[in-house]
Amino acid sequence: MLIGTAEFLSTVSVSSDCRVEQVSEAALQGLGEFQTSTAAVAVAKMKPNKPLTFNDDEFAVVLDDIRDPGNLGTIIRTADWYGINKIIASPETADFYNPKVISATMGSFTRTQILYADLEGFLSSVKGKSVYGAYLEGQNIYKTRFATGGFIVIGNESRGISEQLEPLISQKITIPRFGRAESLNAAIATAVILDNVRRQS
Repeated sequence: MLIGTAEFLSTVSVSSDCRVEQVSEAALQGLGEFQTSTAAVAVAKMKPNKPLTFNDDEFAVVLDDIRDPGNLGTIIRTADWYGINKIIASPETADFYNPKVISATMGSFTRTQILYADLEGFLSSVKGKSVYGAYLEGQNIYKTRFATGGFIVIGNESRGISEQLEPLISQKITIPRFGRAESLNAAIATAVILDNVRRQS
């Protein structure tokens, strides 16, 4: 279902199975989660949490306890930018459908498949695949030769990757620090790593 102002609805094409309702801007402001809902609000079905399949030549992002909705949304948007549309998240990771997550993705959530799963069990099941873990100490990403596919594990904003996952990481990688900051934001770290992965492809 798409609810929007006349001005907005005149700029989009909508499939025949989507119900469309035209409303005033004032009426629309009371429907959304944000004060900036002044053009349109969409209602969509949630994607089922079902197993994903992976090709040998594709990367996926694995998120270990990413609690901040803004970080999760930005990671989804960043992954989409770099052509990565599969994300595996721990049960503790923020809800994919949190309004702040959806807003931060800027539409990338529509192109992303996400699976919430026990990460220890998931990573144990992908034997033979390259699993790169982002750590404060690891191989310099600028000197890392990435495989043609695999998994990039990003840890919690303050604690990093869980101890129980460490044995399942095939290669620890790090973004070299040149200044004095203690750490990088999880979304920023994801962007830097994915940029380096794609530079080699």
